[in-house]
Amino acid sequence: MKIDLKKIPAKLQGLLQKLKGYSVFIFIICILLIFSFLVFRINMLTRIEPSDDAVNAKLQSVKQPKIDQDSINKLQALQDNSVEVQTLFQQARDNPFHE
Repeated sequence: MKIDLKKIPAKLQGLLQKLKGYSVFIFIICILLIFSFLVFRINMLTRIEPSDDAVNAKLQSVKQPKIDQDSINKLQALQDNSVEVQTLFQQARDNPFHE
């Protein structure tokens, strides 16, 4: 079986003429394949969970805010001594997002 390199362009042109009528259909199929691949890949990437080592590393880097005991005692003393402050603290407890 010999393949003549000079006949290949003529055969390809004949094939391209036949496929020209299906160009819209081929284009739509290609777009659908690309979109389905993207949806599959996004779905796969959203299900990946971080490893325990990565979670522990992030937890180690987060610093917990600390309030010293002296400040807590001062706030409690102010709250106990003033009616306005007691009302202010109560309002803040009832609605913490209100200005």
